[in-house]
Parts: sequence; structure tokens; C-alpha cells
Amino acid sequence: MIKIEISKDKITITGHANYNDYGKDIVCAAVSSTVITTVNGILSINSDALKVTEGKTLIIEILKHDEVTDKLINNMINLLEELKNDYKDNINIRRC
Repeated sequence: MIKIEISKDKITITGHANYNDYGKDIVCAAVSSTVITTVNGILSINSDALKVTEGKTLIIEILKHDEVTDKLINNMINLLEELKNDYKDNINIRRC
């Protein structure tokens, strides 16, 4: 299961959806593309807005809250919530 923890200044993503095998998992692909597209979009506008740490866990720290960053982060969260609604057994979102 993909576990997403959301707080005001940090988003943590860990795990695997287990919807299908690695490399064939559309749920993992959807989460990854949503998150990476959002992060890259924000960093292309303001490279100081986020700190991203990758490894077994992806940690996105929001360093600067501004209108664009907050709107893009909220859009990403809404998209992840929609995915969770469609794949309840594969994604868990917790707000801290």
C-alpha cells in the first residue's frame, strides 16, 4: 500500500500500491507521475520553494508558501485523494 502523510509543511510518501507487479502497476505510476509533475512544476518556478528527499521514502518539505506553490500542492493532494477513492486498497492518505 502507498502511504501518504500530509502536514502543513511536509508530505511523505512511502510503499508500493501492490495493484500489479513492479513496472506494471498503474496505481504506482499514477501517484508517481502526479507527484513528480507537481514537484518539477513548482521547482521550475521557484527552486527554493521545496526540499525533496528521495529514497525508500519520498519527503517533500514545503519551504516557502506562496500562491503558486500552495495551489499546485493542493491540486496534487486533490488528485491523490481522487486516486485513493478509486483504489482504496492501494492508497492510504493521512493528514497530520
